[in-house]
Amino acid sequence: MPLQSRISMYRGAPLIMLVCWSLLLLGANTQSQTPTTHPEEVSALRDIKKSLVDPNRNLSNWNRGDPCTSNWTGVLCFNKTMNDSYLHVRELQLLNMNLSGKLSPALGRLSYMKILDFMWNKLSGIIPVEIGNITSLELLLLNGNQLTGPLPEEMGFLPNLDRIQIDQNHISGPIPKSFSNLNKTKHFHMNNNSISGQIPPELSKLGNLVHMLLDNNNLTGYLPPELAKIPNLLILQLDNNNFGGSVIPASFKNMSKLLKLSLRNCSLQGSVPDFSPIPNLAYIDLSSNQLQGSIPSNELSEAMTTIDLSNNNLSGTIPANFSRLPRLQQLSLANNSLSGPVASTIWINRKLNATETLILNFQNNNLSSISGSPILPPNVTLRLQGNPLCPNSNLSDSCLSSSANDTSFTSSRIIPDDCSQCPSPYEYAQGSPARCFCAAPLIFGYRLKSPGFIDFRPYFNPFEEYLTNGLQIKLFQLNVDSYEWQEGPRLGMSLRIFPVYTGDNSNTFNRSEVSRILDMFTRWNIPDSDIFGPYELIYFTLLEPYKDVFPTKSSSSLSKGALAGIVLGAIAGSVTLSAIVTLIILRSRMRKQHFPSKKRQSSRVSIKIDGVKDFTYAEMALATSNFSSSSQVGQGGYGKVYKGILADGTVVAIKRAQEGSLQGEKEFLNEIELLSRLHHRNLVSLIGYCDEESEQMLVYEFMPNGTLRDHLSVISKEPMSFAMRTRIAVGSAKGILYLHAEADPPIFHRDIKATNILLDLNYIAKVADFGLSRLAPVPDIEGFVPAHVSTVVKGTPGYLDPEYFLTHKLTDKSDVYSFGVVLLELLTGMHPISHGKNIVREVNNAFRSGMMFSVIDKRMGSYPSECVERFLNLALKCCQENTDSRPSMAEVVRELEVLWLMIPESDTKITHSSVSDPSYPGKGVSSESSSSVAISSSMPIHYFSSEVSGSDLVSGAIPTIRPR
Repeated sequence: MPLQSRISMYRGAPLIMLVCWSLLLLGANTQSQTPTTHPEEVSALRDIKKSLVDPNRNLSNWNRGDPCTSNWTGVLCFNKTMNDSYLHVRELQLLNMNLSGKLSPALGRLSYMKILDFMWNKLSGIIPVEIGNITSLELLLLNGNQLTGPLPEEMGFLPNLDRIQIDQNHISGPIPKSFSNLNKTKHFHMNNNSISGQIPPELSKLGNLVHMLLDNNNLTGYLPPELAKIPNLLILQLDNNNFGGSVIPASFKNMSKLLKLSLRNCSLQGSVPDFSPIPNLAYIDLSSNQLQGSIPSNELSEAMTTIDLSNNNLSGTIPANFSRLPRLQQLSLANNSLSGPVASTIWINRKLNATETLILNFQNNNLSSISGSPILPPNVTLRLQGNPLCPNSNLSDSCLSSSANDTSFTSSRIIPDDCSQCPSPYEYAQGSPARCFCAAPLIFGYRLKSPGFIDFRPYFNPFEEYLTNGLQIKLFQLNVDSYEWQEGPRLGMSLRIFPVYTGDNSNTFNRSEVSRILDMFTRWNIPDSDIFGPYELIYFTLLEPYKDVFPTKSSSSLSKGALAGIVLGAIAGSVTLSAIVTLIILRSRMRKQHFPSKKRQSSRVSIKIDGVKDFTYAEMALATSNFSSSSQVGQGGYGKVYKGILADGTVVAIKRAQEGSLQGEKEFLNEIELLSRLHHRNLVSLIGYCDEESEQMLVYEFMPNGTLRDHLSVISKEPMSFAMRTRIAVGSAKGILYLHAEADPPIFHRDIKATNILLDLNYIAKVADFGLSRLAPVPDIEGFVPAHVSTVVKGTPGYLDPEYFLTHKLTDKSDVYSFGVVLLELLTGMHPISHGKNIVREVNNAFRSGMMFSVIDKRMGSYPSECVERFLNLALKCCQENTDSRPSMAEVVRELEVLWLMIPESDTKITHSSVSDPSYPGKGVSSESSSSVAISSSMPIHYFSSEVSGSDLVSGAIPTIRPR
C-alpha cells in the first residue's frame, strides 16, 4: 500500500471510531428498554451462590449479566414480565451438580418460584424456614443430599405444593402437624431419613395425597386408623420403623384405592387384617413383624402380584384363596408356624409365559404334605426347606431350591454386519426404522421408587409403552440399556432416547425437542402409573452435540426494541473491532516485528503395564454416568467407589481419589505396578487405572455381592449359615496367606476388615483395598530379614494390632490380629467397636465366664457346637495381645481347612455358591442359586460404620448411608 494511502487511513480512523461510538450509544439507549430480573431476586441468587460450594464451577456464569436474559445455569424464568415490569425466577434446576454447602435463607426471596430442585448433591445443614415464604412453590426436590435438622413448620403453609421429595437425607424430628394443611400435595417422599415421633393423625385431611413414603425412619407410636380416610391414597410405605407392638388398624381395609401396602419390619403385633375389600390391591408386604393368628381366607384382588407375610408368628393352614390370583409373582410365607398340607392348586392352574415367574417360599414352617400333584409347571419355584415334609420325600429340588428373581439386565447393541461402526459420540440406534442409523441419544438415569411387582420381566414391554406415551415419543426411540433391583425394593434403569430418522441425514434432536424431553422429566410431567408407581430422575447425560442445550436454559423472550439494540450494538462493536484490528495489523507490518510462537510441552510421562489398561477420564465418566451419585457404592478416606460399565459391557468398580488425597505420580504408578503383580482367586483383581486431568482412579473387577460386613448386618435379607461363614473365612485366609508367603515381594495388607472382604457372584471371598499395604522386609546384603517394618500407624480402629499401635512395628502378625477380629465378626455378627464395647474384650469375657455360646449370632441358625468352639478358639488366638502368641497365617489356613472338613456334609451342600469350588478341601460344594441371597454392592446395607479416620488412623473404602 502506498505511503499516502496509509496516512489517509490513519487520519480517517478517528472519524470511523466516532461513528462507531454513536451507534453504540444508540444501541445502549434502545437496549435500556430490555426487561431485567427483579433486583431483589438477583441479590437473592448471589446470596444463594455464596452459601454453596461449587467445585465443578457449574455456576460460574452467575456473576455475569442478568440471570434471566443471560441464561444463568439452572435459572429458568417466566417468559414475560409481571405487573412490576420485571422478569422473575420460575425454577432453580440444579440436579446432580456436585454442589455442597448449605441452603441459603435467601431462597425465600424468590417469591414467584414454582420448582426448587437440588436433587442428588451434597448439601448439608437445615432446610431454612424461609422456604415457607415461597407460596407459589409446587415442587420441592431436595432428595439425595446430607440435610439435617427438623422439618420447618412453615413448609406446611405452602398452598400450591404438589410434591415434597426430601428422601435420602439425615432429617430428624417429627412430621409437623402443619403438613395437614397441604391440601394440594400429592406426594410425600420422606423415606430414608431419621424422622421420629408419631405419624400425625391430622394427615388424614390430605384429600389429594396419593403416595406416602415414610420407610426407613425412626417413627414410633401407633399406626393412626385415621389414615384410612385419605380418599386417594395409592401407596402407603412405612417399612423399617418401630411402632412398638401396635396393631394394623382394621380400618385399613377401607382404603378403597390402595394399590400397595408395605409395613415390613415395623414391630407390629396382632392379626393380619382382611384386605379382600380393597378392589385393586396389588402388593402387600407385612414381613418381619410379630403378627399372630391365621391368614384370612377371603379372596384377594386379582391384581395381586406380591404377598410377603414371612418372618412372623402366623399359624393355621395356607388358605385356598391364593389359588385364584392370576398375576401373582411371589407368595412368601417363610419362617412362620403354618401347618397342614400345601394345596397344589396354588400353582397347578397357572400358565406362565417365558417372561413370567411364580415364587412360592414356604420355608421353615410345619407343613406336612402336598395335596395334589407335586409337579411344578415351568417357571414356578417352590421352596420347602425346613418343613417336616422334606425328609424322605421326592421333593429334593423344592427342598433345596432358591428364588429365581431377576436382579439385573444389561443389553448389548448388536450392529448388523452390513452397517459400519458409528463414530463417537454417535451410536447405533437399535430399533429405528432405518437399518443403519447412527444417532446421538439423550441418556438418563431413572428409577421406579415403589413399583407394584418384584419381577420386572413381564412388565418390560408395558413399561416401554407407558414411558414413550408419557414422553410423547415413538416406541422405537427408547432403549432400556440396563436395569437393576436396588434396596427398597426400587428399580434403577439406564435409558437412551434416540431421535427419529427423517431421511435427511439428521442424527440429532433439535434444541427444542431436547428441552421438551428434559422438561418432561424435570417437571414431573410424565403421568404416574398405578403399577409402576412414582419415579425419580437420578442423572442425565448430554453428549457433545447437545452441549449447548442445557435443561435449565431460560425461556425468557426479549422485546423487539431489545433485539434492535443488541443488533445495533453488535454492528457498532464489529466496526470498531475491525478498525482496531486494521490499525494493529498496519503497525505490525510497518515495524516488521515477528513474535515466535511458543508451544507448551507436556511433562507427563506415561508408562504401560502388561495386563493393566490405562483408561481415559472420558471413559471413566461415561462408565459411571459422569460419576453420578446413583453409581456410588462406597466411600472412604481415599475417595469414592463407583460401579461402572465399560464400553465393552464389563462391569467394574472404580475407586476415585478425592481432591486432597492424591499421591504423587511416582507413588501412584508404583502402587499400580504392585497391584498388577497380585494374581490369586481370593484377591480382587486390578483391571486398569486412570491418571489424567489431575484424577487418579483404580479400576477393579466388580463384586456383585458386596462386602462381608453387608451380610453380617442385622438387616441383611438372609443370614449366613455357619458353613457359609467358614467357607468365607477359608477363602479370605488364603488370600492373606498369598500376600504374606507367595507374592513377590511379600506384602503386609495393614487394613484387613470385614468391609475389605468382598464376595463375588458365587460368594467366593476376595480380599480388597491395598491402599495402605506395605512391602514386607527383604533380606539385607548378609541375608538377614528384619522382623518388622517401622511405619506410621494406619488402619481401622477395632482391627488394629495393639502391639503395632504402641510400637509402630508392622509385622505379618498385625494382619493376623485384624483377621482374628474378622473371625469374631463372622461368629457373632457384632461390629468391632459398638457403643464403646470392643468385640475382642466382649468375646473373651464370655469365653472365660463359660457363656461362650451367648455371643454367637442367633441369626446363624443351627450349627455344630464343637466346630463353633474350635472356630472361636482360633479367633481368640489370632487376637492375642502378644505377637508371638498368635499363629501364623499358614497355621490359620490349616486350622480353618480342618474345620471345614469337620462340618457335616449336609450343611456344606446348602452354602450360597452356585458352583463347585476347588479351594475348599475334600468337598464339592453344590448349592442354592446365589440370587436367593444376593445383596449387590450397588444396594448397600444401611448402617453407620463404626470405623473412623483421623490424622493417624486412615480407613479404606467403607460403606456409606445409601438408598434403601
